[in-house]
Amino acid sequence: MQPKVNITAQSMQKNLVIVESPAKAKTIEKFLGDEFKVTSSYGHIRDLKKKELSIDDDTLEPEYEIPDDKKKLVSELKSNARKAEKVWLASDEDREGEAISWHLCEVLGLDEEKTNRIVFHEITKPAILEAIEHPRHLDMNLVNAQQARRVLDRLVGFKLSPVLWRKVKPALSAGRVQSVAVRLIVEREREIQDFKSEPFYNVYGTFAITNPDGSATEVKAQLVSKLKTYEEVTDFLEKCKEATFTVESINKKPMKRTPAPPFTTSTLQQEAARKLGFTVSQTMMVAQHLYESGRITYMRTDSVNLSKLCLGASKQEIVNLYGEEYSKTRQYHTSSKGAQEAHEAIRPTYMNQTEIEGTAQEKRLYELIWKRTIASQMADAEIEKTTVNINISTTDDVFVAQGEVVKFDGFIKVYRESVDDEEPQDEYAHILPPLKKGQELTRREIQATERFTQGPQRYTEASLVHKLEELGIGRPSTYAPTISTIQQREYVQKGDKKGEERTYTVDILKGKQITQKKRKELVGSDKGKLLPTDIGIVVNDFLMEHFSEIMDYNFTAKVEQDFDKIAEGNEKWKSMLKDFYKDFEPAVEDTMNSRQEHKAGERQLGADPKTGRPVFVKIGRFGPVVQIGTADDQEKPLFAQLPKEQSMETITLDEALELFKLPRTLGSYEGMTVTIGTGRFGPYVLHDRKFTSLPKDEDPMTITLEKAIELINEKRQQETKKHLKFFMEDPKLEILNGRYGPYLVYDGKNFRLPKSMHEKVADLTYEECMKIINKA
Repeated sequence: MQPKVNITAQSMQKNLVIVESPAKAKTIEKFLGDEFKVTSSYGHIRDLKKKELSIDDDTLEPEYEIPDDKKKLVSELKSNARKAEKVWLASDEDREGEAISWHLCEVLGLDEEKTNRIVFHEITKPAILEAIEHPRHLDMNLVNAQQARRVLDRLVGFKLSPVLWRKVKPALSAGRVQSVAVRLIVEREREIQDFKSEPFYNVYGTFAITNPDGSATEVKAQLVSKLKTYEEVTDFLEKCKEATFTVESINKKPMKRTPAPPFTTSTLQQEAARKLGFTVSQTMMVAQHLYESGRITYMRTDSVNLSKLCLGASKQEIVNLYGEEYSKTRQYHTSSKGAQEAHEAIRPTYMNQTEIEGTAQEKRLYELIWKRTIASQMADAEIEKTTVNINISTTDDVFVAQGEVVKFDGFIKVYRESVDDEEPQDEYAHILPPLKKGQELTRREIQATERFTQGPQRYTEASLVHKLEELGIGRPSTYAPTISTIQQREYVQKGDKKGEERTYTVDILKGKQITQKKRKELVGSDKGKLLPTDIGIVVNDFLMEHFSEIMDYNFTAKVEQDFDKIAEGNEKWKSMLKDFYKDFEPAVEDTMNSRQEHKAGERQLGADPKTGRPVFVKIGRFGPVVQIGTADDQEKPLFAQLPKEQSMETITLDEALELFKLPRTLGSYEGMTVTIGTGRFGPYVLHDRKFTSLPKDEDPMTITLEKAIELINEKRQQETKKHLKFFMEDPKLEILNGRYGPYLVYDGKNFRLPKSMHEKVADLTYEECMKIINKA
């Protein structure tokens, strides 16, 4: 039942509702009608000054300002607030939202008595009307928790960054949570470098049985023990030549699988990465659109709770779609300490909406949220697991065959949770044919496959979020900006290598004959994985050496707990900041004034055999470089940029000296010099101020002038084929040819060309093209 709103028409016209986003304002306006004016503050209207510390060094009091680009908006909001009889502050229900409302109150000079703070975690008519029925005042505990985070992070960023400029490289920056995230990635990379992969062998057997009706079927089984050496493999296969194989035991066990709880911010980010291939920030951006258009509940939450309304609607939907036996109402409880952001999990606002209108990304994310929510209210999956032990007469080793039968699919009908680095389903786990204890099986084939021990896996965006949450670092609202920031600062990059080819052996016993096959596989792919850059590693090591407390996982998690205590009213925010600052400020001063013999990250590789001058690898002004000689030498030092695939930590003296063999001049073509050089994207041909990348199979040290000219001409032909049409009316418009066919480019932006127009590209007019661009 919808609550009644007892506001007269006369006064309703004088109601001003302020939210933080125009999309949210548009949705809310539909529910409140003409009597309410709904406007947007476009996020914060006041913040710390951009280029100054903006915090008093003694009192730690923040000094806020209204940015220039918000001054016009603020005067409009003041004017609207003066005309209104009542102002309703309706920013999001979390600490950031509370702070936005407080800044509005302060800047607009609002009277507490006339100002209502309303909160809701879904943008639906009942929720908005319910909020208007139950307004509250500002919660200064939440505001102060936000201020404490903002001030602490500003202190760390503004005080540490100049230290990095002086000791490592200009234009670097540090951040409290970001630096700890980089530490996780650096430590994982070092674990991977230190890991030594060892071979072992998995042994699989295929056995034939004759069914009671005379038909033949197969049983596939795996040897319990993994064999460590090739000698063990040959010894085992020899024993199997004369062995008999008997069913020793059959064990059937009923099992239940329960569904995962509905989504929190962290689990949504992880599943959207695994199932949809979304980045963390992409997930949050799409979820924000879904929330603001009233499709889902608030998307920054660490609660798994569902409202009674949602539980009832889910049950009804499950019964309608799948039947009564598929329904099982469950209420999940949040276990993470300090869960505070909102009071409900991320779920659709209307459970009977299985599909929505919107962009392709919005539809896919909404479907994922709907399925996860519905599955959480469904019955367990009932599975019968069968384990068969098969004896080998010539050895104590045992083969095990496993089979699963789904007796009742339950929630699996709708949704299965994914995990990181999923292995393909083992072909040896399947439905087993009927077997009896003591039954003899006929050996068809035994196969020993060489495998290799797997080291630690690099983090993906999703697994990094999981790790940060596990350590209690950051909160739902911080994961996406943290992961974006460390990539923007170029401390971390996403891998782009497909992996390397590795040969492995498969030994097969068939009849009395043992044969060996060699097979190939791709391993070590780092595509999409997070790798630390050289600068990221150097900055991490420097901060670990000089600011170990800031980099400590427990310290970072404790800070989050302190923010929670402030939000609950159990700790004073300025006292907490002063406790932190009294130790932090002296550490900054000591490090800034300390003298180091070498710059951070600098490493001597040896001496140049030609000149005897020392060879260093270090962070230069524009990134990692190799340097021959020192500034004190009579002769100037020589420098070479490190190629992208080389690392400061692992580069050898020989590899470093190779970098000084380029550039090479090959000769001239068309009256201009042809040079081979190397840059951040690898080796290239330079001619007429144009660069052509060298293919991977071409060695920059041996390539001939003829081959270089061939590459120059090939690139020219590709460029000609790429540019299909120019327009005299506007040089910013052209039609290009891409891997999926022709497309429009206007003022640097790409626009799809309908397939029906691909054939008649040459005849397209300027007006037709602009029509497509204006519609997009």
